[in-house]
Parts: sequence; structure tokens; C-alpha cells
Amino acid sequence: MSGEAGPGSSGLPRYLVREATADDLDAIANFEVEIAQVSFGDEAVTDAGLHRRRVGAALGKPGEITLVAAAEAAPGEPVGWVWLSGRTNSLTGARYGNFRSLAVADVAGRSRIGELLLAAVLRAADEAGLRQLTGKVHARNLGMRALYRKFGFEATHVTMEKRVAGAGGPGQAGRSGGAGRAAK
Repeated sequence: MSGEAGPGSSGLPRYLVREATADDLDAIANFEVEIAQVSFGDEAVTDAGLHRRRVGAALGKPGEITLVAAAEAAPGEPVGWVWLSGRTNSLTGARYGNFRSLAVADVAGRSRIGELLLAAVLRAADEAGLRQLTGKVHARNLGMRALYRKFGFEATHVTMEKRVAGAGGPGQAGRSGGAGRAAK
């Protein structure tokens, strides 16, 4: 898969989107650590080796769409990354795509690179026959929420979370599970 974006009037470099390879794993692992920190703060899993192994297992696997963006002048140096996994609804058997990651380095043209990656993964999802796509985003990640909206995504569920004391001390608090009861 390949996609390109020209510099337009901004003077930014041209970018290309290509399939992620094993040579990209160090850069991708760093993106995954950044995503974890944005999403989970002090509880983030920041072990780059763990992220490298997890992503490495997905590269080239059927049903996994893993793409990187790079400047045309430096195609081996990813400045962004996106991962979409094909899934099957266990109740209906319908196929759908689940966004796992989208991250862009803090470089000039960051928003444009994010748009280029999202457009490329949407094309790949369409080619794979995935007609519904889902993705989670941290409530405070306004940039990603805006990018999703720009591409026609709508909020359909809200995850509610409460930390409970006990359960093993600080940082070990359990997460409440299941569907809570509404107060009357």
C-alpha cells in the first residue's frame, strides 16, 4: 500500500504511507509508549520491548493493517503509524475493524500526516471488506477526537471507570467491570 501527500503551499516535505516492516519496530514501539502515556498516565506500560514484540507479532499477519508514514526524502524513518485489526463480532459474525493505534511524531505538518494515515487505513479497510470501524480514544485526547470526527466517526459508547481503594495498594486498584446500575 502506498499513498503520498505533496507539500502544497505550506512548503512541508512530501510524505508517503507504506506497510510497516520489522525495520520500523523501534520507531513504532516508541509511538506505542507515547500512546500509552497519553492514554494511561502514570499507569502506562512503557516497556518499549514489550510493545515491540506485540506489534511485531501483528506485522504481515492476515487481518492486521499496519502502516507507517515517512517523509519521501527519508522513507526508512517513520514519522507516524496506524494499526487496524480485523475482528469478527461473536454474536452476529459480522466483520469489523478495530483501531489499535494512530500516532504521529511532533513534527511540522503533524495534522496532515495524521489525516494521510487515517485516509490510507480507511482505504485498506475498504479493500479488506470492513464496513464498520471502531476505535477508542482517551477523553482528553482532543486532537484524535477531532481527527476521528473529521473522517465521519461518531461517538457511540462511553466507557465509565472508577478506581477503588484496596485491592493491593497504590497503583494496584482494581477496575470496576460490567455494566453499572443507573441511580434513580
